[in-house]
This record gives sequence, C-alpha cells and structure tokens, in this order.
Amino acid sequence: MPSLSSVRASNAAFAPANLPIALFVGGTSGIGQATAQAFARSTNGEAHIIICGRNRSAAESTIASFPKSSQSNYEFIECDASLLKNVHATTSELLNKIPKLNFVVLSTGYLTSKFKDREDTSEGLSKKLVLDYYARWKFIYELMPLLRKAKEAGEGAKVLSVLAPGKGKPIDLEDLGLEKDYSLLKAMGNGASYNDLMVESFAAQEPTMTFTHIFPGLVRTPIFHPSPSSYLLRLLYPLWYILFYFFSFSAKESGEYHLYALLAGEKGSFRRGPKGDVLKEGKGYFGTEEAKKKLWEHTVKVTKAET
Repeated sequence: MPSLSSVRASNAAFAPANLPIALFVGGTSGIGQATAQAFARSTNGEAHIIICGRNRSAAESTIASFPKSSQSNYEFIECDASLLKNVHATTSELLNKIPKLNFVVLSTGYLTSKFKDREDTSEGLSKKLVLDYYARWKFIYELMPLLRKAKEAGEGAKVLSVLAPGKGKPIDLEDLGLEKDYSLLKAMGNGASYNDLMVESFAAQEPTMTFTHIFPGLVRTPIFHPSPSSYLLRLLYPLWYILFYFFSFSAKESGEYHLYALLAGEKGSFRRGPKGDVLKEGKGYFGTEEAKKKLWEHTVKVTKAET
C-alpha cells in the first residue's frame, strides 16, 4: 500500500500539458468534495473544475477553497442525481458547453436506516440503486463523446466511481434492479457488484481509457454525524467518534488517496482499496460474462439510453 507521503508526492507531480477539465458528481460534500479540493491543489488552480450536486452554497464554499490562477475556471451545476431525467439534462448541458472531459469522479450516495422498505423515486426506481449505480452509469455513457474528444487530443480520459469494490454480492440475473426482493443489504452488495461490472464493461468498449471502482474505507465526513432528532445517537456520538477516529481517514487524507487512484493506471479497469492499492483479483467479485451482458442490457433499458 502506498504511504500518504508518496501519494501526496505523486499527486503533486501531476502536470498535464493542457488545461484539464474535471467533473465531480457529488462533489459538494464528503469524499467528492475532498477529492475535488485535492485535484485543485495538485493543479495549482490551473484547471476547469465542475462541481455537480444539489447544494449550491456548499459548492460555492468548496470552490472558494480552491487555489486561483489566471487559468482557473470553476463552476457549479445543480443536479439532483436521484432522478435520471436530471442526469440527462445535466449531461446535455455539458455536451453543449465544454469541448472535452478528462476526468469524471462519481461519489453520489444515499444513507438510509430503512433495511427492508424500498424507497422509490418518482421514476419508479430504487433511490439507493439510482445513486449508487444507474445515475453513475448514465453520466459515463452520455458523457462518453467528451471523454473520447480528450483521448483524440492525446490527453487522459479517466473515470472514478466511489463505492465498494471487494464488498460485492452475487447478482440475481432474474431480479436486476431488485424489483422482486429488496433489502438494504442486498442493494448495497448488488450496487457494489454492478459497479465492478460497469467499469469492466466501459473499459472493454473504450480500451484506451481508464475506469476505476474504489472503496473509500471509513472516512470522517458529515454523513456519520448523528441526526438532530436522534437523542440517543447524539448522546453516544463522542464515544463513537473516539473509537471511529483510530480506524478512519480524515476527509483531506481520503481526498489525496482518491486523487491518486483517479490519476493512476494507464488504461483498463481497476478495483482499488482505500489507499489506492489494486485489490486482489477475485476479492469480493461476482462477475461473469453473462452477468455483464445482462446487466448492460438491463441498464440501457432502465436509463433509456440511446444506442
């Protein structure tokens, strides 16, 4: 596993010949925000960075923390990615306004305490699976023309999906989307496996690009703060935080490791751990060629992708 000092040195050495354009979906808080900040630091502000999420004020605060240069171009695009129609509107806007896309970081997520109840969006899909998988796939698929333009210009084109490689579960090919049998644990395990197959499928179709699925481990982000309405959790939080501290990363450290994972690898698909190291082959992996084919066909149908 690379040390934090070596990771920081590697990130600091990043020196693209042309102004890179990077999109951070879910970049208004947590790991996405920390990775965007690490990217801004590594480029000394000489980059076009697009933060995509729901919270404008959080995005503006994040952008204000970025270093500035004469070439800095920072912007926010509002998008509630739990609805695929919003994802399509955002990708359409990006296709019309930017000439290329070098980096895409996807870290959308949904934390819920409902273990058995499936929470559907107005589009009839599991909100958990949309944010963990369908929206991410749609962003990559619809922004592929911009990634191809970066490659055609001799530049990098890399995608990083932050979820849970190594934590996957067997996929029920007769119940893709978990319409028949849903539970939170099953959604989490299937979402991880879907992301494994997603990066492999895109890498097979675009062999000169890099697609990475990374597990962040335990990171000290606001998502672990107790709800104001939960008295017991707020009471126990100080003890929980002390225990949690010794087994976790700060958001800033995690951002450096995620940037390292984003920049690493020349081409192909990768499954990486919290420090950017490549996972052992087969660890928590439940993919087959049949599963890849059926999941791709299912996803095209669900996301109404144009083929």
